[in-house]
Amino acid sequence: MSTLEAYARRTARRGWWRDGLEASIYLVAAVGVALFIASGGLLVTSPVDHLYGLGRVAGIVAAVLVLAQITLISRAPYVERALGHDRAAAIHTRVGKVAFILMLVHVGLVVAMNASYDGRSFLAEAVALWDLGWFMVAAQVGLGLFTVVVATSLVAVRSRWRYERWHVVHLLVYLAILAVVPHQFLEGSTFRDGGAAWWFWLVLYTLAVGSFLAFRIVRPLVLLARHDLRVAAVETHADGSTSVVMSGRDLDRLGARPGQFLLWRFLDRERWTQAHPWSLSRAPRPDSLRITVKPSGDASAALRGLKPGTRVLAEGPLGIFTDVERTAPGSVLVASGIGVTPIRALLEEAHEPCTVVLRVRSRDEAPLIDEVEALAAERGAEVVVVAGPRGSGWGTTAGESLGALVPDVASRDVYVCGPVPWADAVELDARAAGVPAASVHRERFGW
Repeated sequence: MSTLEAYARRTARRGWWRDGLEASIYLVAAVGVALFIASGGLLVTSPVDHLYGLGRVAGIVAAVLVLAQITLISRAPYVERALGHDRAAAIHTRVGKVAFILMLVHVGLVVAMNASYDGRSFLAEAVALWDLGWFMVAAQVGLGLFTVVVATSLVAVRSRWRYERWHVVHLLVYLAILAVVPHQFLEGSTFRDGGAAWWFWLVLYTLAVGSFLAFRIVRPLVLLARHDLRVAAVETHADGSTSVVMSGRDLDRLGARPGQFLLWRFLDRERWTQAHPWSLSRAPRPDSLRITVKPSGDASAALRGLKPGTRVLAEGPLGIFTDVERTAPGSVLVASGIGVTPIRALLEEAHEPCTVVLRVRSRDEAPLIDEVEALAAERGAEVVVVAGPRGSGWGTTAGESLGALVPDVASRDVYVCGPVPWADAVELDARAAGVPAASVHRERFGW
């Protein structure tokens, strides 16, 4: 088997696994609906029963999608390795919007149909549901919390908020889920009557919530105890960026790869409540890890004040912006600004032919440029520095293109890291030069 055939087979396998994992969400939803139908949920005696049944189906699918959201954002390795953090987060967001719409349909139809049965107004029926027990009050509170989370996730709202504030509000979704779950098991007949449906939902909740607890809470604490990660050195560079070197035990067992990032929580008085995603800026070493951050907000600007010896709680490694995604022997590594950090780390594992394209306003403002050039010379890679004022595309007013800078770019993988609009322009240019979609790899810096 040739090298190209081996890459093609590996790419196909990863594609099938990614698509299959995403499709499983809808398959599980279909099973949930099938169990509802098998229990007699669609047996009707009047048109009102049709709408009531439809409302219950909407609730079942919404519950599956919410559990899928929890699993997608649990940072479970089987999700991260298949989808990558970016795609998992994107599906999480998309599924969440559909789940919220279905929740509204569920509540609207069930309350309206019950109101029809009981001869009450919609509002009176909603209040009357409280008589069924505390769990119905909790469910309505949960819907209110979901509404707040969805409203603050809209681009028009989110773009006006700092990440830290938005993230705190977004955590309300977990309280919302806790508030909603009891009514499913205590009131919904599909759940409370036992049998296959009861076990189906119990397994789903156990897997989703278990993954979240295991990989969002337990695993970071285990890593903290196992590796004893601490700040070893803090260096401020002439371009304004700051590198933080962290030392620890047996860090090769962490399984991090060049190109990946972790969520870092520095356990001092000012920063212990904040976790931030920053990429490794050099390949992991058995005794140390390094990140390099450009000041773009309060948290990144304050890193230069870190004290050596500060303990570090890390979640990860995350992302598939690594050489395991490669589809061809050669590569083009394209970076802008602080997006150079994973690119610089990837360069340590790069195989020839490799070209690094750095988009900078000036060398003085370019993070790690000296390291990249020295490492490229050592690895036999070419470095192209595109410096100057912004043009209409991804480059300068000279109108640079990847096809002109790297004539054989169509036969290589292209790794792109930088601000989202800029990276979009690079990807369009790469596709125009003949690079297949599967050979363009992105690391996004949006939220």
